[in-house]
Amino acid sequence: MKKLIILLFGIIAYFVFLMAFLYAIGFVGNIIVPKSIDSGAETSMYSSIVINVVLLSVFALQHSIMARPKFKKWFTSIFSHAMERSTYVLLSSLALILIYWKWQPITAIIWEIENTMLSSIIIGIFFLGWLIVLLSTFMINHFELFGLSQIFNNLKNKQIANPKFQTNYLYKIVRHPIMLGFLIAFWATPIMTAGHLLFALVTTMYIFIAVKFLEEKDLRKVIGEKYVTYQKEVPMIFPFTKGKR
Repeated sequence: MKKLIILLFGIIAYFVFLMAFLYAIGFVGNIIVPKSIDSGAETSMYSSIVINVVLLSVFALQHSIMARPKFKKWFTSIFSHAMERSTYVLLSSLALILIYWKWQPITAIIWEIENTMLSSIIIGIFFLGWLIVLLSTFMINHFELFGLSQIFNNLKNKQIANPKFQTNYLYKIVRHPIMLGFLIAFWATPIMTAGHLLFALVTTMYIFIAVKFLEEKDLRKVIGEKYVTYQKEVPMIFPFTKGKR
């Protein structure tokens, strides 16, 4: 019964993530969804900035704290190891949903591309960014990354192995193609409002700080010299630049 509950929990967590991910495309791109980055009633710019920064900070703190080895060790000392990744995925998704729900639009236009062809190209680049994000998860192990492998292995009484270090496809071009995809998706817009710019700036800063000073530090500890060599040979986020630590 416990294993079935964990299985159900993991499946629910994955589907909440899937809905949050798909909604993110509409939210950032102002496409289809009922509440997007530029829709809704506007309030004062100061209060909107404060609220939006707090929302993004909640996501950043949750995302960073729960990804650290010390937190994982604490969590698995209390709960099943099979639940750890699914719990992380679920809470990350809920933090995203909170952003969608409470985001305050700031619709002052920073730039607007009026040329139809150029605008279409930029929209194409926007979708390319999201495609890079999705494909990059499958270039390592999508189902392990989002907790499904762990819950199914637990159901079958299989040992849950540590994730393997892989450098497939895009991972041979940049060390963090998922983050590259997010950056492309967040910045590629024919109409950049002040609210969208705030979102793009804060998330960009978070990505670089979290990757360089938190994630890569953990990866060097876990993987060792192999990752140090990988850092020297492959750039962190931007393709065709010199690899750096």
